[in-house]
Amino acid sequence: MCRTGHDEPDPSDPDNGEASSAAFASLLEDSAEELYEHAPCGYLSTLMDGTIAKINLTLLGWLGLERDRVVGRLRFTDLLTVGGKLYHETHFAPLLRMQGEISGIALEVKQAGGGRMPVLVSSVVKHGSTGEPLLIRTTVFDARDRRSYEEELLRARRAAEQAREQAERDRARLQDALAVLQQSLLPADLPSVPGMEAAAHYRTASPDRLGGDFYDLFPSHGKNFAFFLGDVCGKGPQAAAVTSLTRYTLRAAALHDPDPVAALTTLNQVLHERYNGDDPRYCTVIFGTLEPDTASGKVTVRLASGGHPSALILRADGTADFLPTPGGLLVGILPTASFATATTALGPGDTLLLYTDGLTEARTGEDSTGRYGDEALRALAASHAGESPQAVMEALTALLDGFGDGLDDDTALLALGVPAPGPRREAAP
Repeated sequence: MCRTGHDEPDPSDPDNGEASSAAFASLLEDSAEELYEHAPCGYLSTLMDGTIAKINLTLLGWLGLERDRVVGRLRFTDLLTVGGKLYHETHFAPLLRMQGEISGIALEVKQAGGGRMPVLVSSVVKHGSTGEPLLIRTTVFDARDRRSYEEELLRARRAAEQAREQAERDRARLQDALAVLQQSLLPADLPSVPGMEAAAHYRTASPDRLGGDFYDLFPSHGKNFAFFLGDVCGKGPQAAAVTSLTRYTLRAAALHDPDPVAALTTLNQVLHERYNGDDPRYCTVIFGTLEPDTASGKVTVRLASGGHPSALILRADGTADFLPTPGGLLVGILPTASFATATTALGPGDTLLLYTDGLTEARTGEDSTGRYGDEALRALAASHAGESPQAVMEALTALLDGFGDGLDDDTALLALGVPAPGPRREAAP
């Protein structure tokens, strides 16, 4: 078989195999020193006192030094920055003496031009046949890319931290603004009603959004008072606008005609006229009047409800029941709505409790799939029947605290009661 100058050697030819092996062995012998000198990392060997006995060209190139100015003239610590020397003496060298080796230590070396170069250093002590330490072999890796990467990570972390802090400040300012706006939609203080006690509580499900629940208590005609409590459909600024319109409409309507049915009818007309387009808005609300009788010590309560949960009556004898309010559509959903009045009397020791459905619809149970419900509320109310409105409110706020994350809707509470002539019965634990 003829071979041309471009033919590859036949690997099956014994003569060619022997020649290749010899060439490979010769290559290894010739390149060992070159591999040391031009390795991708720095090598140096020092005596036990740190005097440099051998150093490769790679490390010399990084340092910008000549071999004859280093070998036998400088110690390893002379190559380090001030901080590197301090760390070498206090940590690196003691650990190396104790362990015989140390790896991956971040230091900085000085360059001839005055620069500083970050490196990772690993050292091992070579021992003699009798175990005495002879010299230290050190490998130096270029850590400039790693340092740049770490600095970039630090910059990114600082930027993220600054963004997080700014977001927290913005959120705090937003929560403050929302809290102020929310308070503007609620009475600052409940007025003093002669012959009665009153307590209220408002709990937002989230401080980051405006709630749609509301309540109020205010003088009406003569010695009478009017009150209401309700829940606007939706959350946020739009719901807050409806809440504001609802509160002022009901107050104005009550001053014109204190009849609960008349007040809800007026509110229904206003809401339907204002929100009958593509974004309908409505609410549930219960409106009532208080007519104290100083002679008997009782208070007549007249109520009308627009789709709102029934009020609870807590009696001085320790019972609690819902006060039915027949009829009553959601307020604002239809151009005309029918409302009916329910009447009851509060005697000494009795309390009227109004609430929004955030309370009864709170999630309960280990898996948070259950609902607190009306009957659980009635049972809790019965256990506090005969107590003052303030004591009842404290029990309910403790209940709300216990729901934790299960309370995912806003809750408004209003309790109106007639003081008992003697001491109230003690609060249930």
